[in-house]
Amino acid sequence: MAYSVDVDRKWQKRWEETKLYKFNPENVDKKLYCLEMFSYPSGAKLHVGHWYNYGPTDSWARMKRMQGYEVFHPMGFDAFGLPAENYAIKTGIHPYDSTMENIRTMEKQLREMGATFDWDYEVITCLPEYYKWTQWIFLKLFEVGLAYRKKAPVNWCPSCQTVLANEQVIDGKCERCGTEVTKKDLTQWFFKITAYAEELLEKLDELDWPEKTKIMQRNWIGKSDGAEIEFKVDGKDLTFKVFTTRADTLYGATYVVIAPEHEIVDLITTEEYKQAVEEYKEYARKQSEIERLSTEKEKTGVFTGAYAIHPLTGEKLPIWIADYVLATYGTGCVMAVPAHDERDYEFATKYNLPIKRVIKGIGDIDDSLPFVEFGKLVDSGEFTGLKSEEARIKIVEKLKQEGRAEFKVNYRLRDWLVSRQRYWGAPIPVIHCERCGIVPVPEEDLPVLLPYDVEFAPTGESPLKKHEGFMNVTCPKCGGKALRDPDTLDTFVDSSWYFLRYPDNKNDKEPFNKEWINKMLPVDKYVGGAEHATMHLLYARFVTKALRDLGYLDFDEPFKSLVHQGTILGPDGSRMSKSKGNVISPDEYIKEYGSDVFRLYLMFGFAYSEGGPWNDDGIKAISRFVNRVERFIDKFIETRNNPGKTKDEMGKDENELNYVRHYAIKGVTEDAERFQFNTAIARIMELVNALYKYETDVEVKNIKFYEEVVTDLIRLLAPFAPHFSEEMWEKLGYEYSVFNQIWPKWDEKALQRDVVEIAVQVNGKVRGRLEVPSNATDEEVQRIALSDDKIKSYLDGKEIKKVIVVKGRLVNIVVK
Repeated sequence: MAYSVDVDRKWQKRWEETKLYKFNPENVDKKLYCLEMFSYPSGAKLHVGHWYNYGPTDSWARMKRMQGYEVFHPMGFDAFGLPAENYAIKTGIHPYDSTMENIRTMEKQLREMGATFDWDYEVITCLPEYYKWTQWIFLKLFEVGLAYRKKAPVNWCPSCQTVLANEQVIDGKCERCGTEVTKKDLTQWFFKITAYAEELLEKLDELDWPEKTKIMQRNWIGKSDGAEIEFKVDGKDLTFKVFTTRADTLYGATYVVIAPEHEIVDLITTEEYKQAVEEYKEYARKQSEIERLSTEKEKTGVFTGAYAIHPLTGEKLPIWIADYVLATYGTGCVMAVPAHDERDYEFATKYNLPIKRVIKGIGDIDDSLPFVEFGKLVDSGEFTGLKSEEARIKIVEKLKQEGRAEFKVNYRLRDWLVSRQRYWGAPIPVIHCERCGIVPVPEEDLPVLLPYDVEFAPTGESPLKKHEGFMNVTCPKCGGKALRDPDTLDTFVDSSWYFLRYPDNKNDKEPFNKEWINKMLPVDKYVGGAEHATMHLLYARFVTKALRDLGYLDFDEPFKSLVHQGTILGPDGSRMSKSKGNVISPDEYIKEYGSDVFRLYLMFGFAYSEGGPWNDDGIKAISRFVNRVERFIDKFIETRNNPGKTKDEMGKDENELNYVRHYAIKGVTEDAERFQFNTAIARIMELVNALYKYETDVEVKNIKFYEEVVTDLIRLLAPFAPHFSEEMWEKLGYEYSVFNQIWPKWDEKALQRDVVEIAVQVNGKVRGRLEVPSNATDEEVQRIALSDDKIKSYLDGKEIKKVIVVKGRLVNIVVK
């Protein structure tokens, strides 16, 4: 049977009937947990991006299975979220119905991919048996103060009609719909991820993750070592604190800037400046944090009419409000040192505020901004002559003794906003009682079911608020009338723990059994897009650490090793999207060529971590390669069945083929381990070429050795072309299945060649090839090259200037 989609179906049916890929819990001591990032069923079908994530990762998992690991490779669906709800609003089709229909379609496509997923462990987050435990986790965090509710200025998407976490605002716009994000004061639920800021930062060093991703997390967490210094408000019994990393510049503070939304602003603003302050506060509210912090944006602000007392000199410093200071970072108050800070300098020059230089650096105020580094000398006050670092410590120590300063570590990371004013999500499991306040839903009453009959058009409030049957309940504490919380949880809450549920997905007594989960986790290899570097990955790490501290698991990190696949772009070089009409569906290619050809092309045609624009020119070449392998197998079987003269010993031809064989085994193994699939497949192609050469050139063959090489070829190819390799394995007459075979191992001795072929160049142009002893010295190689008759013909009458020998590769003879 020539390879086609019929071969795919044949082997998929066989694998399912024999349960070849079922995870065996009894072999947990050999487990390898391989996981791709959660699939979101927002579209009707799998696209190339899904394939590029799942296909190559499955190939890696298959190799590990053949290396003796008990591979756990589950699959499921991140099924709540805005896309399904927005689709429902547009079409009138209920989110549950459209989501489950999409899941059924994707399940079928994933099965037809022929991956090693064990569907017995599937999870779907919009089903009550899953979100019951998402609600349980919320309650556990609430019990210890890691889930809390407060009124805060939040990111608001006017189009999606819901709040967004900071991480969901990209360049001031909603990551989902691209609408400009505004600010809105709302009472919301938060997870206290900041309680783990230091550990989230420190543990990054221990992870086998891409350095770029670790840097992004470090920057997002944003640790700053500094101090909080207290300032008094002149004429009022009020104080406020500023956070600074440069206490050594305190003498250079000439004014103070406070965030417009800071609570102290209304208390200190004088009557004369109230109108200007109120107008400016409204102006600042309309901007996103990204806009306010932009270095390209012109600095603006207004004077409050109030003054602060300098803690060292007693001078009166004017207090301004400005949009470049945020209430959510540090204390929301900044001491402005315009001589040594670019933002402050820009603001001071615009509003004609004093500039006082207190650190000796390079440049003058008139010529360039003298922003200096630590290590320079302080040139003001009682700390004159000290280096900046020494002065910083002494200034804080002095003020600390007076109760007006303390050393402080600050983080850019903000608490995770988890509530959403939308329908399609897990209901937040709390009850609001006028008498008892916030009351958690008792565990025995979980799950709080999401009702089906809801009018889900967005109004700015949760659609659940209008569902009386859902909202009106009895308080579990006092028995009085009460209301449910109308908001639902952000879908990132669902995906922050799904990897914990997979190994124990049918447990109806608890989210997972602690003893079992400690054997199965952490995930050994996690593969997915780099776009989740500061959202999903950070949230999953937080939830894992919180559950550890609550006693439900024993490990610190969810994912040991992380790989990011690149992005397959449209043929036009831009991201695939339906609106651009550049989405590539795998279905037509699979129907024409079979899934293995499509998989091989994705792995050979792109560097896995980079991706690139789609171009299907190479897929025909991959199809020809697969057909070439099959023709070779047919020829080999013919030779094996009619061997003619054979030999037992290893000759020159066998040694050459053996070298290519072990070179391929080593290259494929090492490259596939690093997810460098394009070079791994190139090594297999080289082995096929060498086998063809042996079949064609060698008359008297060592059949036993020959068959060993052929079986190694099929075993090496099997992870990358699983259906085709099974077919070839069966055609060769071997016992089912190739995936029950041991992965080949290379022999370093076989890689030590007696002779090597080198190129001989004259003035950089290749003029011949010679075989030389592999252990020959440079002088011996040079002598062999210069004595070759063919090479001599290119040297006749020319002066040899020098001879360059690159060991094992080439000789370049430079002539005049």
